[in-house]
Formats: sequence, C-alpha cells, structure tokens
Amino acid sequence: MVYDSDHNKRVLAEDKFGEFMGEVKKTRQAIQSLDRKISAVDVKLTETQNRQVEAQIPGERETTHTLQKAFIVIGINTALSSQKRRYSLRETWMPQGGKLKKLEKEKGIIIRFVVGHSSTPGSALDKSIDAEEEEHRDFLRLNHVEGYHELSTKTRLYFSTVVTLWDADFYAKVDDDIHLNLGTLVATLARYQSKPRVYIGCMKSGHVLSDRVRKYHEPEFWKFGDEGNKYFRHATGQIYAISRDLATYISNNAPILHRYANEDVSLGSWLIGLEVEQVHEPSMCCGTPPDCERKKQAGNVCVASFDRSCSGVCKSVDRMKDVHTSCGEADTAVWNIHL
Repeated sequence: MVYDSDHNKRVLAEDKFGEFMGEVKKTRQAIQSLDRKISAVDVKLTETQNRQVEAQIPGERETTHTLQKAFIVIGINTALSSQKRRYSLRETWMPQGGKLKKLEKEKGIIIRFVVGHSSTPGSALDKSIDAEEEEHRDFLRLNHVEGYHELSTKTRLYFSTVVTLWDADFYAKVDDDIHLNLGTLVATLARYQSKPRVYIGCMKSGHVLSDRVRKYHEPEFWKFGDEGNKYFRHATGQIYAISRDLATYISNNAPILHRYANEDVSLGSWLIGLEVEQVHEPSMCCGTPPDCERKKQAGNVCVASFDRSCSGVCKSVDRMKDVHTSCGEADTAVWNIHL
C-alpha cells in the first residue's frame, strides 16, 4: 500500500511537471511570436521615422501650393515703438510704394519690416502699427509677443514664416538701425546662388558673458565650457543671410531648436552641426563714415554699415541720411543687376 501510494505520487508529480513544461513551451512560443510581431512593428516604425527624417532634410519639403518665387526676402527686425527708425530707412535705402512693388516683380527682392504684437492685443502700439501698415504696406506681422528677451523666438518664427510665403534663394535678417546697400547685397549673394546651404554674414566669436549685469549676459554660459571661453563662430546679428535649404531646416525643426539669450548665437547654434558653407563677408562689417566712405571712394561699396559700439548706427534716426549720402550706392545699382 505504501509502495502504491508513493508510486501514484510520483506519477502525479511527473504529470504535473509535464503539464508545467508544456505551459512553459507554450509561453515561450507565445513570447517568440510576440517578439516577431514587435520586430515587424519596429521595422515599420523605423521606415516611417526614416521617411519623416527625409522629409525634414533641407530642400526636400513639398508644398501643396505654389509660392511666389523670389531671389531674396529681407526681413527688417523692428519693434512696435520704432516708428522713427522705420521712417529713417524709408527715406534712405528702402524703396517705398510703387518702387517697392516693382522691385518685387522685376528683381524678386522682397523687403518687409518684421514685427509681432504687444502683450495687450489692441493696444495703442498695435493700432499705430495697423495705421502704418495701411499707409505703407511693407510689414510682415508675426504671431509673436514683442520683447527684447524674445528675439531668438522671433528670429526662429521669422524664418519659419517666410519659407511658407516665398520660395526664395536667400532669406536675410537685418536690424532697423543699420545702413544697407541693396544692389551690393544682391550682387554679393548672387555669387553663392548655386550653393545649397550657405550662411553668410559678418562672422565673429566673442566672449561668453557670465556676468549678469552685462547687456549680452548668457544665462547658459556653462554650456560653452570654462569661464573666459568664446562662442563658436557665428554671424553678428545686425545682418546675415541664409539659403533656402537652411531656412527650410529651421522651419521644419523649429519646436526643438534651442534658444540662447542672444539671437545671433541661437541662429549659429542651429546651423553649426549641419553641412553648411559659412561665409565671412567683410563688406557686411563696415563702420559708418569715415570707414564706409573711404571704402566707397576706393571702389569697394559696403553691403552694410553700422557702429559696433552701438550694435547699429549710433543715433540712427538722426544720422541715417548722412550715412546714406556718404556711403550709399548709386540709385540705379539695384535696378542694373541681372540675376
């Protein structure tokens, strides 16, 4: 009886063990089947991600409508309250009215003052811009709250916007307190028209300022290494231009492009890891008279002139006409260019 009992227990245990191993085998097979399904999903996901990445490669974006062709879009960064600066440009190097439209139609040169809105919609400043736009029709209005510490955001939004409005070879950003020679700018950029990814301007590499009391203080100074280090080489913010592919890249990747305190540093950081031809153009670095005047007399008309000490033409509202008289190109220069 004892033998039969032990025997039955062993048989029962073996049966249970066999059942257990059978379940293990089924589980293993289920896991293997699930692994194969996950692998298939991974392959499809990778293919989808690759297509998305390819769609974001500069120059590869498709549009659902035909954009207006242009050689260059020039966005003049301006503040809501800078009306006098805007008029100083309209009275010197920036065409107005019919001439502005003719420049767009015949030469593919688009010029717009770029401005957002105040933190209080419908404020007196906003209404003033509305009235100025009604009179001159030379604004590009961004859905952006204006503020000095929001310039990197504004620059990012500017490029993201203009590529959806104009199919241009180049997109430029200039400040509203510099002197610009349009014909010389266009002639300079035309030399790089066949290049796919160009970043051109007055290149510099200044010190990273960690002192909070300094005007261009960089809160994230620690990202640039030890104290005393310099920024990577980038174009000064007074004027720069990038080619279509780079503007498209910024537009496609805007949500994940980091913004530093200084907008020119931000732009440089967005482009530094790409296959980009970075061009230092000395004619974009000219000072105001007597510097630009001497160069003009020597036959080297400047693209842009400004005072480094003021990050623009010092007292530009009062001095822009004098700078234009001394350093401006011939009135026919931009009209005589054949692209």
